[in-house]
Amino acid sequence: MFGFKSGGSRTVTTSYSSGGGPVQTTTKTFRYGGDGPGMDIGSGENGGTDINVGFGNKFGGMANYKFNVGGGRGGCGRSISQRPNVTGRATRKEKKNPFAGVLNQNYDQIKAKCLAEGILFEDPEFEACDNSIFYSKKPSRPFEWKRPTEICDNPQFIDQHGASRFDVQQGELGDCWLLAATASLTINKTLFARVVPTDQNFTDDYCGLFRFRFWHQGDWVEVLVDDRLPTYYNKLSFMHSAENNEFWSALFEKAYAKLQGSYESLKGGSTCEAMEDFTGGVTEMFDLRKPEDKLLTIMMKASDRGSLMGCSIDADPSQLEAVLDNGLVMGHAYSITAVKLVDIKTPRTSGRIPMVRVRNPWGNEAEWKGAWSDESEEWRFIPEEEKQNLGLTFDDDGEFWMSFSDWKQNFQKLEICNLGPDSLDEDEVQSGGKRWESQTQSGEWIPRVNAGGCRNYLDTFWTNPQYKVTLVDPDDDEDDLCTMLVGILQKDRRKQRKEGLDLLTIGYVIYKMKDDAESDGPLDLKFFKYNASTAKSPSFINMREICGRHKLPPGTYVIIPSTFEPHQKGEYLVRIFSEKANQTGEMDEETGMIEDQSSLVSLERYNVYTTKDGQVIAASEGEVNEPTPVPPVPERTAARGNRKFHHYPPSSRSGHTAPSSARRKAPTRNYDHMSRREALEVLYNALNEETEPTEEEHEQEAALKGSFRRVAGDDMEVDAYELQGILNAVFTKASNVENFKFSGFSLDCCRSMVAMHDGDLSGKLGFDEFKDLWNDLRKWKGVFKERDTDKSGYLSSYELRQALHQSGFRLSNRSLSALVMRYSNKESQIEFGDFIVAAIRLKTMLSSYKSRSNGDMAAFSVDDFIQTTMYA
Repeated sequence: MFGFKSGGSRTVTTSYSSGGGPVQTTTKTFRYGGDGPGMDIGSGENGGTDINVGFGNKFGGMANYKFNVGGGRGGCGRSISQRPNVTGRATRKEKKNPFAGVLNQNYDQIKAKCLAEGILFEDPEFEACDNSIFYSKKPSRPFEWKRPTEICDNPQFIDQHGASRFDVQQGELGDCWLLAATASLTINKTLFARVVPTDQNFTDDYCGLFRFRFWHQGDWVEVLVDDRLPTYYNKLSFMHSAENNEFWSALFEKAYAKLQGSYESLKGGSTCEAMEDFTGGVTEMFDLRKPEDKLLTIMMKASDRGSLMGCSIDADPSQLEAVLDNGLVMGHAYSITAVKLVDIKTPRTSGRIPMVRVRNPWGNEAEWKGAWSDESEEWRFIPEEEKQNLGLTFDDDGEFWMSFSDWKQNFQKLEICNLGPDSLDEDEVQSGGKRWESQTQSGEWIPRVNAGGCRNYLDTFWTNPQYKVTLVDPDDDEDDLCTMLVGILQKDRRKQRKEGLDLLTIGYVIYKMKDDAESDGPLDLKFFKYNASTAKSPSFINMREICGRHKLPPGTYVIIPSTFEPHQKGEYLVRIFSEKANQTGEMDEETGMIEDQSSLVSLERYNVYTTKDGQVIAASEGEVNEPTPVPPVPERTAARGNRKFHHYPPSSRSGHTAPSSARRKAPTRNYDHMSRREALEVLYNALNEETEPTEEEHEQEAALKGSFRRVAGDDMEVDAYELQGILNAVFTKASNVENFKFSGFSLDCCRSMVAMHDGDLSGKLGFDEFKDLWNDLRKWKGVFKERDTDKSGYLSSYELRQALHQSGFRLSNRSLSALVMRYSNKESQIEFGDFIVAAIRLKTMLSSYKSRSNGDMAAFSVDDFIQTTMYA
């Protein structure tokens, strides 16, 4: 526990120039603390850290504001991920959570303290400094942070006319995508009031504190800011209203910048990103160069239901925001504020034509110059009453009308953020308010664990996270098809720009599962080799979210989200929407161990796996076999203590057991009087024995026992040191003869081997225990060699699951991730010795757990728990 207590002050010097004279300098001194301020940092509950900050009576009266970093209860927010969080240990992710400060600020508490002490709030989580504006460079000019009360005499949060799209004017920041979405938000008053609480002002209980609400990666969060805004020459530098005394839009942009880390983090983006953060909706993108047949109907329904829409033209790579001859700007985000059928009367015809109202967030004369532009001759054919209904104005406000055909021809991309599913399908019932059935899953791509890349990298693609979705009932208005929207959203990438990270290129693939038998655990490599995908994302793209709409028959499907390249790290959110209820969950295995290994016989030479009754369940590469009968192999059971061990002879190439007359027999000899060298030779032969003749089993066991006695001595027991000498003599010889890379078992590994079978804590192994260990080592060595396909002497982290699976272990994604982190080298490779240690400790821990489990839980006393975890 440590702490400090003191008061203090901070002097801020600001330089500015009016342009007509010398540079002027102002100096302000801010005092903080006093009256007993201080900070104490110590251990908190659940392994976290409690930080008690005393600001004294000079800062909002927050005399003892407490928050917790790390740990469980009272931590830094909910985060569901595939990476395991070890119980009782504070994680680096929690300690570095970029939203910890945002989530732990309480509006009511801060406001009450500020009002009680009579001071204005200054946000310690988003300070009025250059770092809050730029993270990559110093500002080119000196910004001065001012409150609205310092900028004008009568500041208004929202003026008497209410919030409108004209309140959204772009400043010096390249965040037109944000402004386009904000302008669209003002059209839907209900949504606007949810995001921008309208009960805020600069008079009633004013303390310089304002709040906004955003949908952030699956949850609605409240973001608090003070009202100090960056200015230059007493003018707001960034987003602002057309009215000089209205400040909701400037404060709104500041809150969003705080959520993303800085103002600079808002440069460049997609309108749909901001739309989703304002609504929690799901966004689809349309390529207007390949328009949907019923696009107009979709847009009109979306407009009627308040969905947010934006459009754009692809940027000119040689010029930033190039202005075309028709007045439109390339690489610039526009908002769509209305889609209407407009009555028209001409001398030759009359009727209704589809029109689109578009707004440039610049809010100036940069508008469309073609047909139906401001004051164009086409408007004389529109009745005055219709003009009034449209709210037609010809001001240089950045807003203009276009015919639907001109709009579709001149813009290239449309984004619709859907607030309701019926906005997207013209056949759906317009009344009744159907809602999407939605499921959300959080996950993480961990390099060399489950970041397998796209299907171009087939050898690793199967290791990506997998999510099963069962669609039961078809849509009411479809031909036995179910509508499903899939969105993959990558987390925190915009805020991580300051760390040099940018958006990953992401996408997904959907596979149809044939039956429930395939759904017990993650689908393996063979499934993806021999099964084509059913659907996939529109593309792999470096946007925050990729979303696709699919019409699929009822059934069970697997969604594979991935990055384009393998080994890329990132967190993501999977959102699955369907019209009818669906069942969604991650494809995962239950951690455990198959004790009866006879239920899975590995015919390693031919890469064929059979069940005990002789059914082929996986065929060698290049074949796709239905379950084929294989003659069952005879079972040999030898009683050893209270357990049974099953031995199976290998199959011949035809799948039949070789006749006993063709089996190699062990020589008959006296094994009790052999030399140490001879004993080790027998052990070496036993290690590499490819056949285990059942008729000569007693002879072979006698050989093994005699060899063990010669090495162990008359007490027939070995400790870890003696075991190390035995195993290394045998295994290093095997590695030399078989070109098998292995330098020997460490003493710690041999101690784990002893602990695995040492139930009475003697620190030694008897012959029966040694024999059990020997059988395990033989099996694990064979598995390792088989899975080490490139003969490198290592298993890749992707091969580890297969090797452990073949060894009889079943691991959840969390457990597998922990093993890779614990036993792999810097290249995420697992050498033979580490593989053996992992297998030994897995078997030890799973056996200990099972002996004490009661369903899904196991009870341990402190001593038992320490003994189990430390002596392993």
